[in-house]
Amino acid sequence: MLKGISRGIKAYFGAFNLISKLKLWKYFVAPMGISLITAIAIFGAAYGLSDNVGDIISKIWIWEWGKDTFTTISKVIGGLIIIILGLILFKHIIMALSAPFMSPVSEKIETHFTGPPSGARRDTSFMHQLFRGIRINGRNLIMELLLTLPILVLKFIPIINIFSTILLFMVQAYYAGFGNMDYTLERHFKYKQSIRFVQHHKGIAIGNGMVFLFILLIPIIGVILVLPLSVTAASKNTVEALNLKNLSHETST
Repeated sequence: MLKGISRGIKAYFGAFNLISKLKLWKYFVAPMGISLITAIAIFGAAYGLSDNVGDIISKIWIWEWGKDTFTTISKVIGGLIIIILGLILFKHIIMALSAPFMSPVSEKIETHFTGPPSGARRDTSFMHQLFRGIRINGRNLIMELLLTLPILVLKFIPIINIFSTILLFMVQAYYAGFGNMDYTLERHFKYKQSIRFVQHHKGIAIGNGMVFLFILLIPIIGVILVLPLSVTAASKNTVEALNLKNLSHETST
């Protein structure tokens, strides 16, 4: 898996050049707008809700002694929970709504590396791509929340909360990379086949998603550039993985 993570990260180094070489920037105008509007809406709401969540958490402490300290800590934890949940919602919303715009990008990247489309690729429409994006990211959103909520509970346990932070980051990274890889996979596999493919190449998904999350930490610019860079990197990795799969299948037969 470590090798896959390394491949997922390294693919970003040539992303800018590949986008410029294939003249892909025009395809990212709509996704950039979707990212910016979604970020303003979600993180604006998150900012207003953080204190409310903190107040709810602080009610757990029923004693008078240490009440102020626990209330302060609760507001910090409340803010952290809102940010994490906001980040989860943000990435799945933008990846789902951007699917019809990102699929042509991944197709051009695939054609660049493998040549014109063959009969093996599935022909999909704008609405199919949108529905597929919503279905995949809706499924991933539910799965990620089911994993994230128990991990957030572990943050209240000293020492263990250090490891829970790393685990939480890995889970977020995996599902971010998953969504980016599916823009290519939707032309080759049906829904369940794609899920199995990403599970088999989870290292690539995590590596791609790790950089995705780090890019989001860059104020404003990160929200705008995260999809162009991450989708380009994921498309390159996914095409390589598909070629290796096909080569392995041909060799075995």
